Amino acid sequence: MAERQFTGKHALAVFVGAFSVIIAVNLVLAYSAVKTFPGLEVKNSYVASQEFNERLQEQQALGWEIRAEVSGGLLILHITDKTGAPVQVAELQAVVGRATHVKEDFAPDFTFDGIAYATPASLGKGNWNIRLVAKDHSGAEFAQRVPLYVKG
Repeated sequence: MAERQFTGKHALAVFVGAFSVIIAVNLVLAYSAVKTFPGLEVKNSYVASQEFNERLQEQQALGWEIRAEVSGGLLILHITDKTGAPVQVAELQAVVGRATHVKEDFAPDFTFDGIAYATPASLGKGNWNIRLVAKDHSGAEFAQRVPLYVKG
């Protein structure tokens, strides 16, 4: 049997094939990253950064603590003040979604039962984020991302 020689054409084919695979993988990953990007958080990041300290001080003055849990088919938010007492806010808006994409995002309608805020929710296993904005009766705003891990 005759031995085949490795020629320049073979070397070119190996290099073209290897780089084709690398380029194809990069294109697939870039497409996936752009497709799952949810969009901008703020319209103008410079203006948002200039207002950050003021909003932070206003929020810290409220002294609220937020804790989330899932129990009995309900998503429950505990909002407490500095003393640990439940807080009834003037306004509460929230978006619940996965940490990695926006396909499963929803805006729940929480109701206050005197102790906590609850809404029916069927959350699958894994990491979730609750992005909430609450206002007290004077109009002070409290915004926070509350991570929630749901066990099987």
